[in-house]
This record gives sequence, structure tokens and C-alpha cells, in this order.
Amino acid sequence: MPARAVLSTRTLLVCAAIGVATGILGGIAGWVTPVIVVTLPIVYGFVLGVHVLPGIIAQEVLRLPWVALLTHVLAALVASAAAPQWAARFLGTALLFGGIQELVAAVTRYREWRAWRFFVSAVIIGVIVAVVVWMVVDLATFPLWAQISYLVCAVLGPVAWTALGLLVGTKLRQAGIGRRTGRR
Repeated sequence: MPARAVLSTRTLLVCAAIGVATGILGGIAGWVTPVIVVTLPIVYGFVLGVHVLPGIIAQEVLRLPWVALLTHVLAALVASAAAPQWAARFLGTALLFGGIQELVAAVTRYREWRAWRFFVSAVIIGVIVAVVVWMVVDLATFPLWAQISYLVCAVLGPVAWTALGLLVGTKLRQAGIGRRTGRR
């Protein structure tokens, strides 16, 4: 038996708590998505950006490998319970967004935790969101101003949600949530 688990019970519980809280937000986003796509599709990218929260908060609080992906999957399961019609999309989004956040952290060898690193993953996710949603809502049929507004919302949505996630994560760290005990 290894002397130290890769993800301790404490880490798993923190990921679960963050996953539940952000999964509820994801479920709400799932329910408002059809209304947004029909009434104001140019802001859909902003709504979809809420799905960056699980990994951002988990990485900011815990600063460990795999916590973004784990928390994203847990959040997707909670969101799927709240809005089951989107279950496959929630899980796909969790794997994509969590994977990108883990990849960016892995490139820095899980040693760089300054805000810029989180925003790199947010911009990458925003560009992917912009391309995917462009195809989903067939934005080419919209006027130029709507296309530009859409692109801005799609890219800046994940960036804005990342800023909020960093704020929440920082406050949780300050409250002692990410603190490790002296035992190994």
C-alpha cells in the first residue's frame, strides 16, 4: 500500500463539494439554454462559459493534478441530475473543459498557479466554444454586428467565469479549505 494516496479523502471531498455547487449552476444553465438559443443566441457562449467553474475553483483551492477533471465530471453528474436532457453534453463538456484545464496545468508541471495560467485555458475554451456554437446556431445567417457580439461573448464568457472562479477559489483558500494537514 502506498504511503501517500494520489488524491486524499479530503481532496476528494473538496472536489465533490465544488462539483455539487457548480453542477447546480450547470443544471440551471442547461435549463436556460433553449430559451437563450431561441431568444438571444449571441449570448449563448457566455451561458456555456459557466462550465469552466468546477476546474478553476478546484485548481485554485487545491493546486493538485487531476482535480479539475475530477471536479468537472462530478459537476457534470450533478448537472445531469438537474437537467437530464443534456447529460451527454454535460459529460462531454466536462471532459473537454477539464482536460484543457489539466493540460494547461500539466504544461507548467503543476507549479504555476498565477492567474494568467487560468486565463490561458479560458481563452482556449472560449475559442472552442465560439467555433462550436457558431455551427450550432448557424451564426452566418445573422447580421455582422450579431456575429461580432457573439464572438466577443463566446470568448469572454469563459474568461469572465474564470475570473469569478478564481475569486471564489481564492476566498475558499483563505478560509482554509485548501490547507493540507501536517500528516502524510
